[in-house]
Amino acid sequence: MKKIAFTSVVLALMVLLLGTNSGCKTYSLNDVGTMPDSVKTVRVNFIENRAPYVNPQLSPSLTDRLKQRITSQTRLTNTSSDNAHWDINGSIVDYSVITTGVQSNNGRQQTTINRLTVTVRMTLFRQLENKTEEFEVSRSFDFSATRSLQAAESALLDDMVRNLTDEIFNRIFSNW
Repeated sequence: MKKIAFTSVVLALMVLLLGTNSGCKTYSLNDVGTMPDSVKTVRVNFIENRAPYVNPQLSPSLTDRLKQRITSQTRLTNTSSDNAHWDINGSIVDYSVITTGVQSNNGRQQTTINRLTVTVRMTLFRQLENKTEEFEVSRSFDFSATRSLQAAESALLDDMVRNLTDEIFNRIFSNW
């Protein structure tokens, strides 16, 4: 009985202390926090691939995923009309591979890890405000040097599209 009473007192004190602690803050993501109520439509144009090396699957996959994300997680209606309230354009401007890991093997340098970096330049035109916002998102993806670039691209495509879409969506719709 004493053990239950002691536990209850300790629990009550913890609740009291945590409830009055002014140093504790609650953080939350404010999805679509920068979007005024007057904005109803969005046009997501095809994200072109202007990088020196072109992955033919990346542009259509990225465009489709961004459209899906916007229509499923905002109240905006996707349109192909020229008078959309928000007009989103983008292009892949960098798609490059560098060596990030090297290992010495019997006095010979051998590449062990490669890094694929993808950079997308985006433009958001807010028609109702006649305002244009430009930004870039860039993500890197490591892969074993024993794989060819084509094999790595196939394995990494879903991660590339998901991560780049998240970055683009968050830059447009979140108050960060």
